[in-house]
Amino acid sequence: MKLKKYRKEIVFLIDLSIITIVSSTLFCILPDSNRNGYSNYFVLLSKLVLLIICTTVSQYFFKTYDSLWRYAESKEYLALLVGGITGYTGFFVLDRFIINSKISILFSLATYSISLLGMLLMRLSYRQYRKRKKNKNGKDRIPLVIIGAGEAGVKLHEEVENNPNSRYNTICFVDDSIEKIGKHIHNIEVKGPIKNLDTLIKCSSNSEIVVAMPSVSTKKREEILKICWAMKCRVRILPDTLTLLQNYDLNNLWKSVRDVQLEELLGREQITFDNEEVKQFLHNKVIMVTGGGGSIGSELCRQIAKVQPKRLVIVDIYENNAYDIQQELLQIYGDKLNLTVEIASVRDNVKVNQLFKLYRPNIVFHAAAHKHVPLMESCPEEAIKNNIIGTYNVVQAADRYKVDKFVQISTDKAVNPTSIMGASKRFCEMILQSMKKVSKTDFVAVRFGNVLGSNGSVIPLFQKQIAQGGPVTVTDKRIVRYFMTISEAAQLVLQACSMANSAEIYVLDMGQSVKIIDLAENLIRLSGHVPYTEIAIIETGLRPGEKLYEELLMKSEELIATSNHKIYIERQKEISQIELQEKLDILQRSLETESPIYMIKAMKLVVPTYRDPDEVNEEDVYLDYSDIGTEEENIDIVNVG
Repeated sequence: MKLKKYRKEIVFLIDLSIITIVSSTLFCILPDSNRNGYSNYFVLLSKLVLLIICTTVSQYFFKTYDSLWRYAESKEYLALLVGGITGYTGFFVLDRFIINSKISILFSLATYSISLLGMLLMRLSYRQYRKRKKNKNGKDRIPLVIIGAGEAGVKLHEEVENNPNSRYNTICFVDDSIEKIGKHIHNIEVKGPIKNLDTLIKCSSNSEIVVAMPSVSTKKREEILKICWAMKCRVRILPDTLTLLQNYDLNNLWKSVRDVQLEELLGREQITFDNEEVKQFLHNKVIMVTGGGGSIGSELCRQIAKVQPKRLVIVDIYENNAYDIQQELLQIYGDKLNLTVEIASVRDNVKVNQLFKLYRPNIVFHAAAHKHVPLMESCPEEAIKNNIIGTYNVVQAADRYKVDKFVQISTDKAVNPTSIMGASKRFCEMILQSMKKVSKTDFVAVRFGNVLGSNGSVIPLFQKQIAQGGPVTVTDKRIVRYFMTISEAAQLVLQACSMANSAEIYVLDMGQSVKIIDLAENLIRLSGHVPYTEIAIIETGLRPGEKLYEELLMKSEELIATSNHKIYIERQKEISQIELQEKLDILQRSLETESPIYMIKAMKLVVPTYRDPDEVNEEDVYLDYSDIGTEEENIDIVNVG
């Protein structure tokens, strides 16, 4: 370690030694080197001193002694060569025209040429020694395959090779370029094409693939990732070019290599919205978010905080979540954000009205709800009390205190529901529909599918199971779901809020649905394991209230396009206040019986599209629910209280 402090001096002394040895040897063996009285070694020494001075000045001018030669590339060796030529030229001019020496040109040229060659060989030998030493000490390093032999991929390899602490050893590049396939870059073979990855390389569980193609299209990146997922090794990726330019140091690309993110499992491009329109709508408004500590609610709070609201009021019954988002926002914005946190339940009608009276919100995002399907199946009274009655309380308060906009967070499970949770969310949509032409407040619902990474979603469960060595459990391999990221969900909600419509249901075009089994297999592969071999996948059977397919729409022919081509409106028939109150009375009477059976029967009565999951799951295609009887035809289903 101490010698590293004197690296420059050591390299200089080695160069000096090379020049001295070469000049002395040539002086003895060249036949004309001792002509005209130059056999005197004192004269040789004087010329040697002049040569060393010229060499040293030139090399320092070109900063060759500042280079770390174990990392040297062509430009460092070129600088050494140019410095050598410049040094010799200076020596020759001084010796021939200033000092007027008669020393042989052959002697001086041969001396310096061979010395320069020796200096180059010394540096190359040192680099090879370091490389061999690194390879000898790195037998246990991680085999690395770099997808992409372009500038980014090559730079990643160089960083790996030049870092003495690197845990990786590049075994090959893989590329689609015909010009590169079969060639070598830094002695590393370029294989291809990428579609034949499984036959080109043999990956073990400790291998790693890095996709280093930042400028490739989203569609092409998705195709490459699908190919990589089939390999039994960990897959990581270099972000796109714009992300690299905005967030990373291009001189250290390896730091920007990341794991494949959850949203890249969607099989479609990320959906973005008009942030400027949203910003103008929310700016300087008093905004309340119920359930503000949950997955969607907290992300809404993060997005809202960016647009400088007049006040942000977070309402949540769970103080730990509310505290977490409060501290996060205070850490970022400090006194710049007028933030208030209230611990309250939407089931407490008195408290809800107190909060609305105190803060007089302009906009309300209602995200407070129970959402776990199996838990609500065993506790239907909680779904009715919290989701339905809680929503009714907040809606009535919003109308009473003249809120401008009320946005309800809904779900695809509300469409032709097969669970108490889904039916309760559908009833919440009906509550909003009953306010049309009755209230001056604009009431809208936003319906989307499963949210990747949210609390209680399947992704965290899979990740936990994989970390524990498996098995990964899926309820049924036939299950398909629509997925979106938390960020997409929050942006959809905010965008819908800024649209000038009332009592409508907004639906996001989420592309193709995703098989849960494919999601599980991909997560296992991305974690560096082999599905079914290293990590087992087992079926546990459908849970209570669970169906194989989810739908985002009640009837697709009733879709209406909006100004955003990714958002649609699903028209629903209006529900009168009298009809809604009759439905609420039925639910209230079912609660009084304290019987889950009566509660489920009551829910089926007030939400006519609610069916048993077994009935739906036996069918192979999505159902047409137009043949279900009207509420009047089914009025005898429940008669309680």
